[in-house]
Amino acid sequence: MWPVRRIVGESLLAVVFGLLGAGIEALGHGGAVRLVAIGLAAGVLSPLRRVLPATVLLVTAAGSVTFDGLAPLVLVVAWSAGRRIDGVGKAMGVFGLVYVMILGLGILHELPHFSLSYLAFGILGLLVTIVVPGLAGRYWSQRRALTDTLREYNAQLLRERAMIAGQARMRERQRIAQDMHDSLGHQLALIAVHTGALEVDRELTGRQREAVGVLREASVAAMHELREVVGVLRDGTQVPGRGEAAPDPAGAGAVDATVSSRGVAGIDGLVAASRGAGVTVELRGSGEARPLSPTGDHAAYRIVQEGLTNAHKHAPGAPITVELRYEPDSLVVEVANGPAHGAADPGRSVVSGGQGLTGLGERTRLLGGMVYAGPTADGGFRLAGVLPYTSPEGGGPGPVRGVAATTFVDPTGDFREQSPVGLLGEGDPVIDGIGLPRELVKAMGTNTRRSGIAIGCGVAAVFALLLVIAVVVGGILLVGETDKAMIEPKQYDAVKVGQSEAEVRRKLPDGDSLLTRDLDKGAPPVPAGAKCLSLNSAEFGSSWSTTPVFRFCFKDGELIEKKSFEVRN
Repeated sequence: MWPVRRIVGESLLAVVFGLLGAGIEALGHGGAVRLVAIGLAAGVLSPLRRVLPATVLLVTAAGSVTFDGLAPLVLVVAWSAGRRIDGVGKAMGVFGLVYVMILGLGILHELPHFSLSYLAFGILGLLVTIVVPGLAGRYWSQRRALTDTLREYNAQLLRERAMIAGQARMRERQRIAQDMHDSLGHQLALIAVHTGALEVDRELTGRQREAVGVLREASVAAMHELREVVGVLRDGTQVPGRGEAAPDPAGAGAVDATVSSRGVAGIDGLVAASRGAGVTVELRGSGEARPLSPTGDHAAYRIVQEGLTNAHKHAPGAPITVELRYEPDSLVVEVANGPAHGAADPGRSVVSGGQGLTGLGERTRLLGGMVYAGPTADGGFRLAGVLPYTSPEGGGPGPVRGVAATTFVDPTGDFREQSPVGLLGEGDPVIDGIGLPRELVKAMGTNTRRSGIAIGCGVAAVFALLLVIAVVVGGILLVGETDKAMIEPKQYDAVKVGQSEAEVRRKLPDGDSLLTRDLDKGAPPVPAGAKCLSLNSAEFGSSWSTTPVFRFCFKDGELIEKKSFEVRN
């Protein structure tokens, strides 16, 4: 089914050709029935050229020999047929058949007045009206098909490049994950083992043993978080290693993956750990608790974790307030600490990369929220985050649409998953064979652009050469036809009635020309028994639709009448 735009365009084009065909037939003094028939035929054949290009070309070309109203439609039909006929051989066969058929029908139609001049005009005219539009349509269609194929191939190359880049990123993530697991995992395991051993030392006081226990729990929690981050970097959920369960470094048994919650529920554990370190921490809550998306729940935990960490590093001993406010449209997480009691001991300073707040800002931005960090009026520091309950698109609690559950992995359903490739690191090619069409392979050679320019210039040169030949030959033939069919008014005045026919004919052209073919239509009656010679006048007529004519009538070997009149074109 055609789109509405094409239906409207084809309807208007059919009306234009119908009216144009009827108007041309009206100039030839056709009857009302003939005008209506030609108009309807042109209007019907115009849209059919898209469905039956070869058939419509044959019918329109054959009809144009007898009906002049179909002549304008031939140009459009030939161009359309050149675009839509499949196969070069079939197109050449159809256009060759049309060319020969029209030329033959034209000769038969003009057989009483046939001449070599008519044959030459017919050959050149058909070349310009049928062959040239067909070649132009064919070239335009092939150029468009090649352009579309090149565009599709370019899009395929872009997809492949993105797939290769994704594989490179995945391999780099795996390398980083392995380095983190081998280095940090080893160090955290040593901390957990030593703190576990120190915790059971009988020489420690209760306060010291409690502090060591906090250290051991923190190291175990850090190992769990490290394993989670490594799993994310590997783009999977399996804990790095060789698939074995991770034993508790302190020897307390297997570690449950759910011991350390990484959401709002785990904030109580963070507060308890800080209190265990001897810091005054107050946890407040307001509003009715509502569920968040997994990423939002994790972001809330990270905001509190970052706020407590910064308070311990930059304001040791200062009281801390953690507040969770469930607003109507979002959860507000706030961590505020008072001013430090004194300057921090440089020997106890903790290395800081300065990337914690930046990471929180990126994490909350992906959720549609925001993070604020700045000093308070009493000299302390405040870290607050706003986390919406729903995604920016207005969906329910869940991952933000179009955003991955974490910034380290690619979105699900990405095109990289649509083409099967080998395992990472095996170096398998992305695509074994491109399978491009022959035209595209030829056009994509080492000299593609130059070849395309050469082809275009060649086709344009052929068109220009054909037009030049047609104009030159047509001009020559027109001059010859004019000499046979046209005289000046002074030549007409020089001829006198009563002169012998032989003498008059020596002074005048023979009139055997295409230009004198229709000069008898609408002319005055011919004298009885006379034979007349009608010639064109070199002057213009009284209007654009009339042609001045000089007629000489002979009888019994002498000129008995000469007349000057005008006939309609």
